[in-house]
Amino acid sequence: MEELRPKRVSESKAEHVQIVLFEHLNGYNRLFGGKLVEWIDVVAAVVARRHSNRNVTTASVDNLQFKEPAYINDTVVLKGCMTYTGNTSMEVRVDTFVEKLNGEKTLINRAYLVLVALDENEKPVQVPKLILETDEEIEEWKSGIRRNELRKQRRIEKY
Repeated sequence: MEELRPKRVSESKAEHVQIVLFEHLNGYNRLFGGKLVEWIDVVAAVVARRHSNRNVTTASVDNLQFKEPAYINDTVVLKGCMTYTGNTSMEVRVDTFVEKLNGEKTLINRAYLVLVALDENEKPVQVPKLILETDEEIEEWKSGIRRNELRKQRRIEKY
């Protein structure tokens, strides 16, 4: 098995900006949660693809927290970064903000997703290790270890 070059968190970060339009609203004229989850999943996939240089699939959405709503014409900014890597899996945090016209951002959602890198036959494949450079990255890694243990305990077994 070839040795993969470890990567920095900064090498795979991704950002997506969206203006909330009428087709994104639910019956209460707020951003539909399912639409936000779609955007979060795309950002997480970009982060995981950049880190692994592979196609990826979402294995789980872990800890999705809706803190505040977004409304029509709001600018929504999603920022994704790698927080933890296993052998074939990667945990990505996506923070979602509403950005006011003056540039001030309010956190409205935080989500952790686990994605798996795939080879040409759609089988899980090893991912690069993660280089941690800041105190925040180290703390996220430690929290990622705990979240990974909890996910293992909750894992649904195949029938």
